[in-house]
Amino acid sequence: MQTIGDILKKFNPIEDKYISREFQAYGIYLSETLGDYKHKGIYIRLAKTIPRAILEKALSFVKDSNARNKAKLFMWKMGKLRRGEE
Repeated sequence: MQTIGDILKKFNPIEDKYISREFQAYGIYLSETLGDYKHKGIYIRLAKTIPRAILEKALSFVKDSNARNKAKLFMWKMGKLRRGEE
């Protein structure tokens, strides 16, 4: 997990003018990590509403896999974690 200080160090007000909250930066980070920049709005919404621990577990699961569609695997694992199935 990134600290607020790390995010502020990387913040460029010219380039990142529409990112003003930490959850927005984390949503963009998720979309870039999963290679699904087209759906960045979904990841921003998830970062705002879903507990960060669930998102981190799902992301680490996807990073360790060799999936062709990492975004789909992330959503599947996140759903299982939210239902408590692990």
